[in-house]
Amino acid sequence: MEVTQVLLNAQSIDGAVRKNAEESLKHFQEQNLTVFLLLLSGELVSEEKPVETRKLAGLILKNALDAKDQQRKVELVQRWLSLDGNAKSQIKAGLLKTLSSPVSDARSTASQVIAKVAGIELPHKQWPELVAVVQGMSASEGNTDVRLAATRALYNALGFAQANFSNDMERDYLMRVVCEATLSPEVRIRQAAFECLVSISSTYYEKLAPYIQDIFNITAKAVREDEEPVALQAIEFWSSICDEEIDILEEYGGDFTGDSDIPCFYFIKQAIPALVPMLLETLLKQEEDQDQDEGAWNIAMAGGTCLGLVARTVGDDIVPLVVPFIEENVTKPDWRQREAATYAFGSILEGPSPAKLIPLVNVALNFMLSALTKDPNSHVKDTTAWTLGRIFEFLHGSAVDSPIITQANCQQIVAVLLQSMKDTPNVAEKACGALYFLAQGYEEVGPSSPLTPFFQEIVQSLLTVTHREDARESRLRTAAYETLNEVVRCSTDETAPLVLQLVPVIIMELHNTVEGQKLSSDEREKQSELQGLLCGCLQVIIQKLGSSESTKYLFLQYADQIMGLFLSVFACRSATVHEEAMLAIGALAYATGPDFAKYMPEFYRYLEMGLQNFEEYQVCAVTVGVVGDICRALEEKVVPYCDGIMTQLLKNLSSNQLHRSVKPPIFSCFGDIALAVGEYFEKYLMWAMSALQSAAELSTHTTGDDELIEYINTLRNGILEAYSGIFQGFKNSPKTQLLIPYAPHILQFLDGIYMEKDMDDVVMKTAIGVLGDLADTLGSHAASLIQQSVSSKDFLNECLSSEDVMIKESAEWAKLAISRAISV
Repeated sequence: MEVTQVLLNAQSIDGAVRKNAEESLKHFQEQNLTVFLLLLSGELVSEEKPVETRKLAGLILKNALDAKDQQRKVELVQRWLSLDGNAKSQIKAGLLKTLSSPVSDARSTASQVIAKVAGIELPHKQWPELVAVVQGMSASEGNTDVRLAATRALYNALGFAQANFSNDMERDYLMRVVCEATLSPEVRIRQAAFECLVSISSTYYEKLAPYIQDIFNITAKAVREDEEPVALQAIEFWSSICDEEIDILEEYGGDFTGDSDIPCFYFIKQAIPALVPMLLETLLKQEEDQDQDEGAWNIAMAGGTCLGLVARTVGDDIVPLVVPFIEENVTKPDWRQREAATYAFGSILEGPSPAKLIPLVNVALNFMLSALTKDPNSHVKDTTAWTLGRIFEFLHGSAVDSPIITQANCQQIVAVLLQSMKDTPNVAEKACGALYFLAQGYEEVGPSSPLTPFFQEIVQSLLTVTHREDARESRLRTAAYETLNEVVRCSTDETAPLVLQLVPVIIMELHNTVEGQKLSSDEREKQSELQGLLCGCLQVIIQKLGSSESTKYLFLQYADQIMGLFLSVFACRSATVHEEAMLAIGALAYATGPDFAKYMPEFYRYLEMGLQNFEEYQVCAVTVGVVGDICRALEEKVVPYCDGIMTQLLKNLSSNQLHRSVKPPIFSCFGDIALAVGEYFEKYLMWAMSALQSAAELSTHTTGDDELIEYINTLRNGILEAYSGIFQGFKNSPKTQLLIPYAPHILQFLDGIYMEKDMDDVVMKTAIGVLGDLADTLGSHAASLIQQSVSSKDFLNECLSSEDVMIKESAEWAKLAISRAISV
């Protein structure tokens, strides 16, 4: 087979030629994989071949090693590992050789393939020559392209280099080569080398101590003198170290013993005398229009972000290092100095104790309120509003002992924020954010809120903002609605009549968006964004007014009108709108209760569409949640719709197309349905239990990364919620004996997850509840099984002595249910 020609044909403009070539490649790959891969690597290595065939050969090689689909990926890895050893060595030698090719496309393709091979082989300790890749990084390598490709290859392989990093000599060598590469004359190599350092900081944090002083010197030089892409990575190194130390300190709560698993080296605490001044300097390197550009990221923003992480890592120790900088710069004539001082203050508000910060805030507050309306520079106003928001977020609310907002200054604060909401969109957006946290701080204030006298004016100002011509800039309209929602959510009974007056206003706004005008695609996007915001606002209002009997009664006069609008919104067909409207319907179902049945004939088809929406899986997940809300509202009135709903849910569970995150809520939903319809669930019992059993088997005996373990816990919780709902639904029915055959399997599942010892608190509480439900519903049938189970007793005792009140209460109930069942 003439590989070069076939690879050229596979890129032909002529469809027939192209298709023919693709067929030949596929056929050859299936016939003799080893020879196929050897020929491809030969093509990639050969300097005589055309660049486009070398590139495609590398791409096909790469795709033979990796796939997005997890199942396929596992197959490809196994296939590579079982290939003939000599062939693999030949392919790998060719790849390493290609790193020094004069053709840049060949080099970069080879380094991508090398990373894939490294990803497969290093965990199996199969590629000791990889350190050879790193030799291409050393300063003696004259060809900058080889040095760059080698540095990128190392970056891609770092996750698998545990063995190399555990060996002192190899680690010293790797670190030396990486640090040397940060000083290369070529900017792309310096940037790639710092990217390696960032990756090393999170993957091998515990190995960094001997190198940290040198790394500080290298990063400090880069931050002060190098080009922005390099300087950004140098700052990112310290942000990454902060992330590591914040995680360690949170996990251990500061109670470290000498032999702690993951020692914290307190690198940041030791570095702050030099690190903080370096970061403060970066704050003065702002760009003229950074506050207009949503995606802006520059050295000043990176420095401020890192400063915020340092504050969270070291707490009070940062304050004396930053205060002199603020005092010196905040009144300077140059806007850059005023803005940097304000940004520094805002950045350190999370981390240090209120006792340390509140005295500073009390001094600064009046100055900042004045700057927000009077400073001539828009940047300074933008950062001032952001900083006020941070003050209200972290230092205002029921948890803070000495309030910074008093009767005396509350009116002035509200007046200044409302005034600022008329400023340019970016400043107005930050002012909305500050008002959001101001309202949130009064959430648990009791019957009367200090904001009550200003409620009407606040709501009116926010609605005015949503109508601004420029409200789509800087996310302003979204921020205004989010703030309106928060103001409503945190309002007290005193202002309920005013919230009720808001209902027809929002209804009218939503009505205007569904009127049948012909729209361009840009206008349609604007319209659906606005519909989403209005549905979200109605959801909050429904929850607020539905939570107390007196207002619920008055609110329900609007229910028909609102539901009609939601159905019109569905007719407009857009994913984000669907999600928001679905959530609002869930809230409406909860508020209207059994009366919601009258909307079901018309609403059901949209419910079904939502459950079938695999593409936009968040919509599907939200719809599954709404099925639960409707079951709780309608109880047995949901029976006529159950066949359709259960059929679709079982279909969803067996589909590979549906995102895995939707599956746990589907199981919980089985529980909601069973609880609503009681023994009528018999019709679906066999199918539901079979699906639950397969999922239960999948969710025990698992090992994996944190993300997988978190998913498995969510899955277990969904399965347990289903069991709980099914058992409670059948309780006191003559048909409970139908559940007896399933009891041993459920106990086995509970045993399995208890023995694995990686349950989180949520799963623990649900699991012990299921043990109780089992005894409560099946009585003596379950009691004997529970008594025979070894781990059930241990599990119960562990939960009874838990410090978590919810777990303890569930366990006490379960103990009572079990002892009642035994005495029967």
